[in-house]
Amino acid sequence: MSVRRSGYCAIVGRPNVGKSTLINDLIGQKLAITSHKPQTTRHSIRGIKTLPEGQIVYVDTPGIHQRGDQPLNRYLNRAARSAMVDVDAILFVVEALHWTAEDEAVLESVIGATASKILVVNKIDTVKDKAELLPFIAELNQRCPFLETVPVSALKGDNTGLLERQILERLPEGERLFPEDQLTDRSERFFASELIREQLTRRFSKEIPYALTVEIEGFEDREGLYRINALIWVEKAGQKNIIVGRKGESLKAVARQSRIEMEKFFGTRVYLEVWVKVKKSWSSDEKALTYLGYGG
Repeated sequence: MSVRRSGYCAIVGRPNVGKSTLINDLIGQKLAITSHKPQTTRHSIRGIKTLPEGQIVYVDTPGIHQRGDQPLNRYLNRAARSAMVDVDAILFVVEALHWTAEDEAVLESVIGATASKILVVNKIDTVKDKAELLPFIAELNQRCPFLETVPVSALKGDNTGLLERQILERLPEGERLFPEDQLTDRSERFFASELIREQLTRRFSKEIPYALTVEIEGFEDREGLYRINALIWVEKAGQKNIIVGRKGESLKAVARQSRIEMEKFFGTRVYLEVWVKVKKSWSSDEKALTYLGYGG
């Protein structure tokens, strides 16, 4: 009988390098919301991949960034850095041939961590001459003793199977940490709020992506029908007007697409009601952040 390995693997990097796309591909199902806007991910999400050889518990994290010192920004950075504690492996995700001050900040945290470190060079599908990757990879491996370097395209699934095998080899021997059929440790309420926020971020990416959040006020399972009541928080009346739109059309479009995505995700019919509420400076209010789940 082969040795079984199980453990935790944190996925870290600056915003917009493709961490959420990567965890969705590795798990084989959408868990993390995605958009082209940086800082779409706001919470650490555990995704559980059960294999015949063991179990990998992936921890997706917000992008570590240098965009101000507001309470919400501090929470995002704290959540990402704390995910590197008490894990068995760390995937440091970078964008092929792109390096920024924020990448540098993440690398400093990765160097200080004790877990096994794997460098993941993402978005290789955007590089025409793959030979250009070699000096880029060599430079990063001089900076940090990565055990492995795996170039991937998370969007297309290129090389992610190889990455999974490399991760599994770095985990300790042991039995599964979660039941075989468990996919995540997050609740359905959490994913309902995230699926709505995904549609809002995609639709209003230029206007108000950072000034909104979603609270699920009601979630009922009525034998094959989920009744969900959601509240969108924004910081200004003008932002509310943008989301609601002329005659409520924008809000209706967000609710309609969110419901479609929820029915795909939950595998059941969904009845969704959505409202918008103004809460001035909620992202700078420690009490509001804690109430909305940005805390701990």
